[in-house]
Amino acid sequence: MCGIVGYVGEKNAQDFLISGLKRLEYRGYDSAGIVTIKDAGGEKGEATLIRAKGKISNLEEKLAKNKREDKIGIGHTRWATHGEPSETNAHPHQAGYIYLVHNGIIENYKELKEHLTEHEFKSETDSEVLAALINSFYKDGKYSLTDAVVQALKLAKGTYGIAAVSVLNPAEIVVARSGSPLVIGVGHDETLIASDASALVGHTKRAIYLNDGEVATVTRNSIEIKTLNAEPVSAKVEEIETNLAAIQKGGYEHFLLKEIMEQPNSLAETLRGRVNVAEGSVRLGGPGLTETELRNIRHLLIVGCGTAYHAGLLAGYYIEQFTPEITVETVIASEYRYRQAYIPRDSVALIVSQSGETADTLACLREIKKQGIRTIGIVNAIGSTIAREVDGGTYVHVGPEISVASTKAFTSQAIAMVMFGLTIAQAKGVKSSILRPYVNEIAKLPEAISATLKEVEEPVKEIAAKYCKYEHAIYLGRDTAYPTAMEGALKLKEISYVDANAYAFGELKHGPLALVDDRFFELALVPKGELYDKVVSNIQEVLARGGHIVAVTNNLGFDLDVENVVKITTNIEIFAPILMNLVSQLFAYYMTTAKGLNVDQPRNLAKSVTVE
Repeated sequence: MCGIVGYVGEKNAQDFLISGLKRLEYRGYDSAGIVTIKDAGGEKGEATLIRAKGKISNLEEKLAKNKREDKIGIGHTRWATHGEPSETNAHPHQAGYIYLVHNGIIENYKELKEHLTEHEFKSETDSEVLAALINSFYKDGKYSLTDAVVQALKLAKGTYGIAAVSVLNPAEIVVARSGSPLVIGVGHDETLIASDASALVGHTKRAIYLNDGEVATVTRNSIEIKTLNAEPVSAKVEEIETNLAAIQKGGYEHFLLKEIMEQPNSLAETLRGRVNVAEGSVRLGGPGLTETELRNIRHLLIVGCGTAYHAGLLAGYYIEQFTPEITVETVIASEYRYRQAYIPRDSVALIVSQSGETADTLACLREIKKQGIRTIGIVNAIGSTIAREVDGGTYVHVGPEISVASTKAFTSQAIAMVMFGLTIAQAKGVKSSILRPYVNEIAKLPEAISATLKEVEEPVKEIAAKYCKYEHAIYLGRDTAYPTAMEGALKLKEISYVDANAYAFGELKHGPLALVDDRFFELALVPKGELYDKVVSNIQEVLARGGHIVAVTNNLGFDLDVENVVKITTNIEIFAPILMNLVSQLFAYYMTTAKGLNVDQPRNLAKSVTVE
């Protein structure tokens, strides 16, 4: 579920593999390794396998003592699923003539392992079982490397993105995917492999995205793709849109801060060509629904995980405000995929994923399509699996997110879904006087985000430092501020390891008030609006019990005796929770830096979750 790279060409393979793995560090990992093969001119090449626990810098130290001029190799950064982080459990794994790197999970590895008695297993991983299975078909020369891989994958159950090489043929790499992404970079006298196109940036702009069930055999100047049933596939070469500057820090200390500060521009890209302020309307071409189909929607199902789920919850609150005769249901993909839920025929499902590869969300997409429900993707990664499998979609165009904690994607996902809701409302004939305030504020949001970031960054930095010793936090909000509080709590727990949980203010008296003591601080989101007075009363309940409250509000007249307050000067009212989320993001960032933790690569997490 982490990083795969591969190289075959005329350049130094070790150099590319290390640089490629560094590009993929943001995905999260616990160990790394590479193997390269020298063509010794005989029947068998010479393999150099180097693995290390921990950061790639540890791998580089070993590499300095084992420099080779080999022209082919594969590499991997591992995020543990089977077996603890260790050099032995790190990839690549060797079995006989075969070296293999693998993302995903082989569910029937124990059953397969029982039949592979000739191989002496050294690791605790399912991946070594797959390597041994491939070698069992390959070792006697009855199968080519490609055919051996195919035979093995027909027996394996689960998800995989793999790259395999053999010391008997130091000129080709075989790659395959099912549920875990792989990209083939097409270069000049070289072919590159990666699990993420960011590893290819600067080397080539041309790429082939493998589909599930496809196997590719690549050499430095050839690419042959087939299905597992040996049917030839005509590969589509696409252009990689990401540039080198987009995956660099650009002068910021961390990618997370850079991505927080990019939100004025990233949201502007999401809105580009889609908002007509003069008419008070929005237009999304990607979903591909006719006016009649939009009018007939009565049920909107929003599917996501983590930040995408929170964005869906927030969008749902807004869509219900202005769209009549529609029910919005937002679900967690990892739960929904196993439910026996009936979806009404007049439904549309929004499938939300920054990476477009989230395993649980992808599984939901496929189950929903089986029921004949139209699916619309809200995706950032162009060419991703979800983007290819949905019936229509809207790219959010926020650019790469390198930090594990998602920030700018949340803002654009939420607004993109609100714009889809506005599109439905327009088709249903909702009066422009009702919709125009939403459209106007959406158009102003990029500028408002820019102003808010400038206004609150330093105050938030100072406040966050005061709370860095706390191990517990409660985030509170009502209405549209409640999903925003949930997202804020997720950010804090993700990167600062503070036990942060979110509650609706109205639920305090039903249990969470028991938590209020000196071990906790509370971050309260207090937007102006019809529930403002109720929220003030809720805050009084917490203060009466000795709470340590940090309030975030766009009401400049807020005067409650809380410990700290962040006031946002803005004319934005409907979407004020979006601006408040910026405060939560900065608060999490600066609290984490005050604690001296790794902001961009928090422990135990990975960026693109391609396993259950």
